Amino acid sequence: MNATTITTTITITDPDLLAKLAAAEGQIVFRGPTGEHVKTTETVPADALPPGARSPFTDEEIEAARQEPDSEVTLTEFWKKVQAGEWK
Repeated sequence: MNATTITTTITITDPDLLAKLAAAEGQIVFRGPTGEHVKTTETVPADALPPGARSPFTDEEIEAARQEPDSEVTLTEFWKKVQAGEWK
């Protein structure tokens, strides 16, 4: 069963608000002008996979690649092989 991810994009034009959001960690509670609860969300680390996503590589494969990074394969070639199913 595939989970559908819904993404809502809101553009922030207020530089002060943008700075606060950029610096936020953990849970963020949005409140309206009278203090009413509007929405609660959580920040995620920049290197985290989206919820429900799985890496196509095992931890062992990632560690092996770290140990031997000079594979003579460009990043473009690497992703082509992954997308073609040659590397899983």
